[in-house]
Amino acid sequence: MNKSAKHKNSLSSVQQVDRTRRILVQVAVAAVLIGLIAAIGINVALKKAERDDPGPTPVIGAQAGAAGVTASITESGAIRIGAPSAARTVRVVADLQCPACQRFEASYGSLLTDAVNAGTVAVEYDIIAFLDHASSTEYSSRAANASFCAAESDPTGYPNWLQTMFEHQPAEGGDGLTDDTIVEIAEGAGYSDPEFAHCVTDQTYRKFVRAHTLEVLDSGIRSTPSVFVDGKPIDPGQLPGAIGS
Repeated sequence: MNKSAKHKNSLSSVQQVDRTRRILVQVAVAAVLIGLIAAIGINVALKKAERDDPGPTPVIGAQAGAAGVTASITESGAIRIGAPSAARTVRVVADLQCPACQRFEASYGSLLTDAVNAGTVAVEYDIIAFLDHASSTEYSSRAANASFCAAESDPTGYPNWLQTMFEHQPAEGGDGLTDDTIVEIAEGAGYSDPEFAHCVTDQTYRKFVRAHTLEVLDSGIRSTPSVFVDGKPIDPGQLPGAIGS
């Protein structure tokens, strides 16, 4: 075989190897794309399933103190505490793992409680769970579940429970509080009913928390705390002036 023929054969072999390599790359890319599409489809399906099956809904309804203050759960899933005749409504969207929410509660929690007890303000505590990534045990979801357990068990003590939970907020990036610790903290806030403890450890409202969180985030909420007065968003620091305190 002359040199020219050898060169052609060699070139043909190289070209064949290149074509094979390109085909393999294309197949690999296609496989990755198919995998991504499948993953997206599964994620969408899971979110739809969570919305379609939110699990049991908390039943919150009790006389919660003076000035005709009552407690209920709103159609949107917030815990409402206040007199039906209250002139103003404050909605607070918060995550119990959120440090800014902790600071908001420390600054304005007592102000809101006093306004509720005075009958002038009703507060809708809209507790969501989007910070599960900030702990290794999905503390955000477990704490939100406990929030509904507390409101259902004794709405009278809910504001005090919320304050106490924020005081014990775990640092981001750690393990979060265990369910047993959440129960112990609640006992210190007056929640000694065994049904409350079972609600926490069984994570009774975990599905509800997930579905509710997705709905709140889909509504446009992008950070916590998000504060609304009579449906209008305000800067959290403007709360005293917004409710006339």
